[in-house]
Amino acid sequence: MASTTATPEATLRQRNVPASKKAKNGGSSDVETDKIPDAVAPTKSGSELEYKLALVLITGLAFLTRFWGISHPDEVVFDEVHFGKFASYYLERTYFFDVHPPFGKLLFAFMGWMVGYDGHFHFENIGDSYIRNKVPYVAFRSLPAILGALTVSVVYMIMWESGYSLPACLIAAGLVLLDNAHIGQTRLILLDATLVFAMACSLLCYIKFHKLRHEPFSRKWWKWLILTGFALSCDISTKYVGLFAFITIGSAVCIDLWDLLDIKRPGGALTLPQFGKHFAARAFGLIIMPFIFYLFWFQVHFSILTRSGPGDDFMTPEFQETLSDNIMLANAVTIDYYDTISIRHKETKAYLHSHPDKYPLRYDDGRVSSQGQQVTGYPFNDTNNYWQILPPGPDDQKLGHHIKNHDLVRLRHIVTDTILLSHDVASPYYPTNQEFTTVSIGEAYGDRAADTLFEIRIEHGKANQEFKSISSHFKLIHNPSKVAMWTHSKPLPEWGHKQQEINGNKQLAQSSNVWLVEDIVSLPADHARREKPEKKVKTLPFLRKWFELQRSMFWHNNQLTSSHPYASLPYQWPFLLRGVSFWTQNDTRQQIYFLGNPIGWWLASSVLAIYAGIVLADQFSLRRGLDAMDRRTRSRLYNSTGFFFLAWATHYFPFFVMGRQLFLHHYLPAHLASALVTGSVVEFLFSTDSAEPGYQPSKSGKKVAPTTKRRLSARERLAGQSMAGAWIATAVIMVLVAFGWYFFLPLTYGYPGLTAPEVNRRKWLGYDLHFAK
Repeated sequence: MASTTATPEATLRQRNVPASKKAKNGGSSDVETDKIPDAVAPTKSGSELEYKLALVLITGLAFLTRFWGISHPDEVVFDEVHFGKFASYYLERTYFFDVHPPFGKLLFAFMGWMVGYDGHFHFENIGDSYIRNKVPYVAFRSLPAILGALTVSVVYMIMWESGYSLPACLIAAGLVLLDNAHIGQTRLILLDATLVFAMACSLLCYIKFHKLRHEPFSRKWWKWLILTGFALSCDISTKYVGLFAFITIGSAVCIDLWDLLDIKRPGGALTLPQFGKHFAARAFGLIIMPFIFYLFWFQVHFSILTRSGPGDDFMTPEFQETLSDNIMLANAVTIDYYDTISIRHKETKAYLHSHPDKYPLRYDDGRVSSQGQQVTGYPFNDTNNYWQILPPGPDDQKLGHHIKNHDLVRLRHIVTDTILLSHDVASPYYPTNQEFTTVSIGEAYGDRAADTLFEIRIEHGKANQEFKSISSHFKLIHNPSKVAMWTHSKPLPEWGHKQQEINGNKQLAQSSNVWLVEDIVSLPADHARREKPEKKVKTLPFLRKWFELQRSMFWHNNQLTSSHPYASLPYQWPFLLRGVSFWTQNDTRQQIYFLGNPIGWWLASSVLAIYAGIVLADQFSLRRGLDAMDRRTRSRLYNSTGFFFLAWATHYFPFFVMGRQLFLHHYLPAHLASALVTGSVVEFLFSTDSAEPGYQPSKSGKKVAPTTKRRLSARERLAGQSMAGAWIATAVIMVLVAFGWYFFLPLTYGYPGLTAPEVNRRKWLGYDLHFAK
């Protein structure tokens, strides 16, 4: 237990002690750096061997727990339907769209290429057989299993590099080693193993970089700085939540730079040019280089995916024309005046539709409508979706003339022989948006002529660009009021036959205003206009393609707001209140239920609260003039453990402001950080640093400055005291965690099947497990 008393020397502040010599190149001094005389500097011996043997043992156990029974089940499980499919698309070079960056999926594709897989299987449904479809699924699953096993080793090395005792290293690594959630997520074709491994590597590399702060701009210093940036890039190139690791490292870097700016720093003041050099080096290694790596993976992505595929619809026509075998290259037809067309909304896939029914006199909120003919969005092909495109004037001789960008047109509904109109009447659901309806031809060319004029505004179109079916994504802008025709997925009431509302949106820039002409229905299949000569695949600059894909990825990521039966909220994660059902098999009563090790998670969450309590109590004591810790213990508690706590907080709290679907697996990086905090706090509670060497009080009662500086190992810090308490605590914790892992093992590995009583015994917090009856 940490000492409850302190010597006067322990309370002296160190930052204003003048340095005997200014550090070369601005090398910094830190409160975690322990100072000892040369004469008593111990050598590295037995402790290193103990740490290495423990690392080998824990790495072996990590591979065993991740690879055990990895071939079961031999069916598609949960989100393997997505990430396995994407690997197949890469191998077929078929363009697809996903909200996540490409790095993790490229790794799966590389694994498939290594074993000679051709991508013939598209992982369409959960439960599809891998054996029957001849898919090398074990090779695919081996990739996350390897990364998951190495993550345990990296956690151990983080604690080791941070100078913690062997029991603390074993606790932190053991909480990840025997965690059912980490195991379950790293035995399947999923991205989280790559994400968590990259996050852990970024922490390890930054710690090694920080330990070299007294050797700035040396080869090793640059090496670990660049490796930190590379790990961060791999993190964010797997999923965008990898940005949280940038916040973690960035916060630590900001604190480091702030200390370097201090003119009274122990290592000697830096000139502003020297500080600028430090700032520029970190900006290059942790911002510019990661961004270059990030762009590189997208370049690989575009270079591989050269054929038209299921992702085409998410991209603009210009982008789609860079893909071979694209339907737009083959089927796009220039639209002429008087053609009859069907118009489809790009996002909701609904057709512009009308029928004789009228809007009700009053809506549910009491507002009055025009009682005009309903114009709606309808999801199925129907003759009520047919509109003839007319010139703006009744006497315009436009027959056979091509329609071009920014032309004014009218749309005549074929079945009811009425003209599309928008006017200053509120729409059914949006009081601020305009109603869309139709009027008779007489009115359209009479008193209501202006309200029936619409502008064809092609997305990214040029002046005089021809308006084409399929390829011309456009906005239909009401000419007098300048609102864009828009629809959304919320169905109208019964009076609208549960179809979609069509209204005029004043926000013209929104991508949800985009429509396309699906077909020219008045044009026979064998018409000469449909005959197209073979076209060459076009090219676009890389950055233009990248910007377009980024916009689409961010937009669709933000749209993932629909409910899911196994979605959960962030406040539930630290307490493991619910999991996710991945896979079931009725015949054998087997199931895979994604759930952490409850004992390990509850322990780690409790320790987070304990750590916060310790820091608050220490601050309160200092305010009252009581100092219960020596300088080195407080430094380690605030700097090292504080860094781990920062990693947990930055990987957890941002989820509270997200509006998208969230699941338990989003907590895995934060759980890893909580394991690091747990190992550190257990050491704090069950051991006490020895007296600080190198600060022997003089006869006058003042400290004598040491002759050399270097970081103390855990053995040197804890020399002369018994570690029995720490080892006993470690043994108790590991036994309890091992019990939790073993008890929930059938739900993690998917076998053996459990009887109803056995399932019910595992519903500790009412988990929604299958086969409980």
